Amino acid sequence: MAPRLCSISVAARRLLGGPGPRAGDVAAAAAARFYSKDNEGSWFRSLFVHKVDPRKDAHSTLLSKKETSNLYKIQFHNVKPEYLDAYNSLTEAVLPKLHLDEDYPCSLVGNWNTWYGEQDQAVHLWRFSGGYPALMDCMNKLKNNKEYLEFRRERSQMLLSRRNQLLLEFSFWNEPQPRMGPNIYELRTYKLKPGTMIEWGNNWARAIKYRQENQEAVGGFFSQIGELYVVHHLWAYKDLQSREETRNAAWRKRGWDENVYYTVPLVRHMESRIMIPLKISPLQ
Repeated sequence: MAPRLCSISVAARRLLGGPGPRAGDVAAAAAARFYSKDNEGSWFRSLFVHKVDPRKDAHSTLLSKKETSNLYKIQFHNVKPEYLDAYNSLTEAVLPKLHLDEDYPCSLVGNWNTWYGEQDQAVHLWRFSGGYPALMDCMNKLKNNKEYLEFRRERSQMLLSRRNQLLLEFSFWNEPQPRMGPNIYELRTYKLKPGTMIEWGNNWARAIKYRQENQEAVGGFFSQIGELYVVHHLWAYKDLQSREETRNAAWRKRGWDENVYYTVPLVRHMESRIMIPLKISPLQ
């Protein structure tokens, strides 16, 4: 670059024929300013570039239980108000048959009606022992199950809407086990900012010990299919007063406040449902 600038400068002086601004100097100065400005900008921008270390493991592998291959499905059914009792009766007549049939690698974990939260809603939680192959096995068998197909047809007339998610369970939570009642259940749902699931898991892996003294921690799950970056925590309490006392007791334990402080900024939206078990629910 420099020799070319010098030749331009000589030619310019010959044409101008006298003293004055030297074109070569002007061009060189402009180039220097451009070079300096460009590099300064690149250096300045580099301060804000977040370098990400490559990962060889998916979040699901890092956070889920290694000793089991369980897959969970949660269903939310919004029922027409006038059909809620009929819906519950129909559900209680059909679903236990799938739960007890050994040919179907699926089992009921819990069945509820929402008490506080979205009204006239049923929530069902299933476990598929064997992961995705077990899920597909059940789906294929249900296509030929005439009683179940009739159940779905009759049920569809009672619903306003329905949605579901496939979930994995956090490695540091209890695996949901049947329990005697009576209990009420709280399903707390957190919709996280994308990319924060690992941070959420790291904090809760330390904090869960503060919420296990009264055996209130039932299960913790994160979504795999459906709406993503969604976490569900399932808790059991004797009643609403017991819930209040148990939650307040956690705040008196050193370390619980740190978990709240570090996880709240990760949340985009959160929701709490208080649920009452149906008669068929293994979680009573």
